[in-house]
Amino acid sequence: MKTTKKIGNYLIIAASLLIIAYGCKKDDDDTITDADGNIYTSVTIGSQVWMVENLKTTKYNDGTGITLITDNSEWRNTTAPAYCWYDNNISNKELFGAFYSWNAVNTEKLCPSGWHVPTLTELDELIEFLGGESVAGGKLKATGTIEGADGLWYQPNTDATNETGFSALPGGMRAADFYDFNYGGVWWLSTEYSPERAHAYYINYDSGAINLNDDGFAKYHGYSVRCIKD
Repeated sequence: MKTTKKIGNYLIIAASLLIIAYGCKKDDDDTITDADGNIYTSVTIGSQVWMVENLKTTKYNDGTGITLITDNSEWRNTTAPAYCWYDNNISNKELFGAFYSWNAVNTEKLCPSGWHVPTLTELDELIEFLGGESVAGGKLKATGTIEGADGLWYQPNTDATNETGFSALPGGMRAADFYDFNYGGVWWLSTEYSPERAHAYYINYDSGAINLNDDGFAKYHGYSVRCIKD
């Protein structure tokens, strides 16, 4: 009886993995270009289509420039839409993209035409498809560790499989200063929580979970952005 039950559990797990694998595919012919001319690829996860790379545009989709803020105090105190690079180093652009304040997200012009910053409801749909918050992060994380020279997450990069092809990277974040580079990534959602706070999700190096904060995050924080197709 125990053996039969164990085999049955393995079959359920295998079937679940097949469902996720079947529902996730790289869209090789579907490239996206932002207002700066940066090119992105996409992946289908369930019924949703996501960009595989973090957004790196310095312009809105109407060609208007976004304000670059490098000074920590100015970043902390501004209410204007703004962007920056991690550690104010443009060499981080290509791999990790830019950080944006939520007020830049809220313009609804940040993503290329036909794309948008995902809502909390859309993220919930992704999490449900991947089996819940406790495992979704690992299925979204790029594999490998920085010590092994085959990735950019610090060890142990817990439960990372990247079976979705989402390839989440640990780009860190900006509050008054920069931190958590190689330890985690944080991505804005377009859903507002309060006049001062908005929703975002984060993934860490030492967990396979995807994490949210029920009361949101400060809007002046600088986080990455992944766009989802309209």
